[in-house]
This record gives sequence, C-alpha cells and structure tokens, in this order.
Amino acid sequence: MVRPTTAFMAVALALVVSGCSRNRQLPTELAPARVTTIGVNSYLWRAALDTVSFAPLVQADSSGGVIVTDWFANPNAPGERVKLTVTVLDQDLRADALRVAASRQVLQNGAWVDSTVSAATVQKLEDIILTRARDIRRTSVRG
Repeated sequence: MVRPTTAFMAVALALVVSGCSRNRQLPTELAPARVTTIGVNSYLWRAALDTVSFAPLVQADSSGGVIVTDWFANPNAPGERVKLTVTVLDQDLRADALRVAASRQVLQNGAWVDSTVSAATVQKLEDIILTRARDIRRTSVRG
C-alpha cells in the first residue's frame, strides 16, 4: 500500500520532470484515484462539500468522512425542508465509496412532519457528487 504522502510526492515529481522535457505537451494521464491527507478520498470529500454547500453544515469530519447538513428550506418551497448526510467510505474514488442519506419534512398545520424522499433524488445527489469528484480529479493534473 502506497502512503498518501509518497503518492503525492511521486505525482509532484512526475509533473516537475515532465515539465523539463523538450516536448511540452499537456499530461494525458488522470490524477491518481487515491490522493489524500485526510481519512477518505479527497476528491469525493471536496465534491461532497461543494455539492451540499447550499445548506448550512452541522458536521464535517474529514477523518471519518461524514458531512451532515442542517435543515434547509428552498425559498421557492418554504413548506418543505431537507437534511442531508453524506458519508465517504473509502480512500478510493469509486461509486461504492459514497453514501447519501436524505431526510425531508413538510409543514402541516404549523408543525414539521416527516415525509418520504424518493430513491431517485438520493441517486441523483450521489451522481452529482461522483461527477464533480471525477472532474476535480481530471483537472488536478492539468491545473
């Protein structure tokens, strides 16, 4: 198993060495899938934070890979609010290294009542985070 700092140094060295060559083409490789100084995959972590940044955070534990938002009500739908928990489960950038859980409440007779969240909504959030993580990874070599 390669230590994260060793992997980072190898990537940095490769970029420096490639910059010294006569053929100055852009790198065609992707950044490694496992680059982290935190307990979980840094691309998934950053992508998850970016994706849920619309809601206030209650907890963001990079060592454990848990992000919990507070209740958020969309100004266009004030009678409904959502709360998200995103868990990054691994150091690798894989679809099964991410879990999103959502809670939804609707306002009925002045009280918040639990309501269902469609599986498609949770899946869409996971897809958005995974796509963002891949984009961050792709641009980290070129950037």
